[in-house]
Amino acid sequence: MPRFTGILGKDKAFELYWRHVSSGRVEFYKSVGFDVVLGRREGVWVWSLDGRRLLDAHSNGGVYNLGHRHPEVVEALREALDELDIGNHHLVSEQRALLAEGLSRLMPGDLNRVTYSVSGGEAVDFAIKLARGYTGRKEIIYARGAYHGTTGLAIVAGEDYYKKPFEPLAPGFKSVPFGDADTIEAAVTRDTAAVLLETIPATLGMPMPPNDYYKRIREICDEKGCLLILDEIQTGLGRTGRLWGFEHYGVIPDIVVLGKGLSGGIYPISATVYRDELDDFMRRHPFTHISTFGGSELGCVVARKVLEITTRRGFLENVRIRGEELRRGLLRLVEEYPSLLEEVRGIGLFIGFKTRDEAYGPLLSLAAINSGLLAVYANNGRSVLQVLPPLIIDGGHVEYIIESLRKAVAWVYENRELASAVRSLIP
Repeated sequence: MPRFTGILGKDKAFELYWRHVSSGRVEFYKSVGFDVVLGRREGVWVWSLDGRRLLDAHSNGGVYNLGHRHPEVVEALREALDELDIGNHHLVSEQRALLAEGLSRLMPGDLNRVTYSVSGGEAVDFAIKLARGYTGRKEIIYARGAYHGTTGLAIVAGEDYYKKPFEPLAPGFKSVPFGDADTIEAAVTRDTAAVLLETIPATLGMPMPPNDYYKRIREICDEKGCLLILDEIQTGLGRTGRLWGFEHYGVIPDIVVLGKGLSGGIYPISATVYRDELDDFMRRHPFTHISTFGGSELGCVVARKVLEITTRRGFLENVRIRGEELRRGLLRLVEEYPSLLEEVRGIGLFIGFKTRDEAYGPLLSLAAINSGLLAVYANNGRSVLQVLPPLIIDGGHVEYIIESLRKAVAWVYENRELASAVRSLIP
């Protein structure tokens, strides 16, 4: 008998959430008919409190790379609870040291240093602090339409929607279009500390960079003496079919930011991994960045198990195979509905399903729910539906996703007159 799900029921959960957590979200969800309250969850599936079963093709932006409540990850945490707690961030820690060693072993080049945080935004904040501290420069260049989190520095490297209500913000940030290395070259100055980019920007709708994009940026950074920070919070840990998304582009960044999937969906943890050379600054300022819960010893145990599973033989091959199967199926839908759908973006199981209107992404999200699939549109590129299933899916799951989206697309096509109403509701 469940002890933690179904204790309120859908209506009561919405009522209490409206009263005590976020009235705005509840009012928005009700206005668009998005009435899901998460109940049971297992593997690639989640159930709403009213009994609907949904394949999770959202994965909370890559948190559930291994699915929900992966038994080995759950067992690792249970075993750790018999002996550990979060630890003490002031002291040297075996668990933090072991996870850092594991991460550095899996990184290319001399990306051997690790600082832990709790959230992706906090890890991005530290990456920016490190770049400024090491270079002695202040300026951060980022891609327009990016999303790096909503913490103090990360929020500035994002869209106005997330940051404008909180002005004045930290100075020294400059935006450029994603995918155009020439604009980055023109934007870099003598005061540029770093270029900060998501390897493939998820919230922008997964636009794919040109093949030589990152090599050009690496050359620009080397020539100008600034650092390259790649945010792999969503593209890391196998999501693209390689362990790190930047491996597809033949470059090694100076700083890599990890989060989401590192937690196994079980215990929050994020990490900023950086080159040995940058440790010169941290060695001289070892107590300037601290986080009480960052790198919790329980979280480190979970993350080590995540790395073990993700690097097993055949794991990444499965991501590549299923990603290609899914891509082919979605391309067939594009051919069937050319007036509604435009293209399939992405790589591995990091896929953007682009429609021809910014209202169709939200409509497709709602239609997917009613077709048994949890998938959400990209907020900074609303014409794109993000398709991010767990990396453990099999061929049967791929067929289910394609068939669910086929039903959803057909519904949107038949109800495309709703687009104008949707535009007025989306904040």
